[in-house]
Amino acid sequence: MASMARIGSILPRRTLLRHSISSGSSQISSLKKRGFLPNNARFDFKCKVHSSVKEPIATELKEKHSWKVKMLYDGDCPLCMREVNMLKERNKTFEAIKFVDISSKDYSPQENQGLEYETVMGRIHAIMSDGTVVTDIEAFRKLYEAVGLGWVYAITKYEPVASIANAIYGVWAEYRMQITGRPPLEVVIENRRKLAEGCSDDKNCKI
Repeated sequence: MASMARIGSILPRRTLLRHSISSGSSQISSLKKRGFLPNNARFDFKCKVHSSVKEPIATELKEKHSWKVKMLYDGDCPLCMREVNMLKERNKTFEAIKFVDISSKDYSPQENQGLEYETVMGRIHAIMSDGTVVTDIEAFRKLYEAVGLGWVYAITKYEPVASIANAIYGVWAEYRMQITGRPPLEVVIENRRKLAEGCSDDKNCKI
C-alpha cells in the first residue's frame, strides 16, 4: 500500500486511471481463462469525475414571513390599545400577527409599504404577508381571522352590511382623537415633527 501511495504521488491522475482500468480488464480475462467466468461475460467500466467547483449559492433569498398580517396601530390611543392587547393575547397561540406601533419614533414607512405616519393615523391599516394593504373593516376582518375570531367580522363581507360597517368606522376614525381626549390629528402630527427634530429618548418622544 505504501508503494502504491508513492506511485500515486508521482504519476499523473490520468495515468493512474488508465492503469486501474487496464488492470481490471486483465483480471477479468484471467478469470475467463481459468473458467471462473463465461467467455461471453461483459463488464462496463464507468468512472465518475467529481468536480471541486461547487454550484454558486444564491445570496439573496426571498423573504419569508412567519406572520400572516401586520397590524399598524396607534400605541397612544387608549381605546385602540384595549383591542390591540386582546389581539396580542390571542396571538400568543396563533403567532400570525406582527404588531407595529406607529406612534414609536422608530416607525419606518419604508418597512411598511411606504405608509406614512399621517396616513396610518387617519384610519387603521394592515399589511398582508404578500404586501397587500387593507384598511378599515377589511383590516379588522383579516386581523380577527388570523387569530381564530373570523366569525366576529364574517358578516361584514356582504352588502349592505359592509358599507354600513365602513361608514360607522369612518365616523369613529374621524373623531377618535377628540373621543379619546387627545389634540386634533394636525396638532399631533406637528408635535411629532418638532419632537423628532430634537428627540433624545423614547419618553420624550411620546406625544
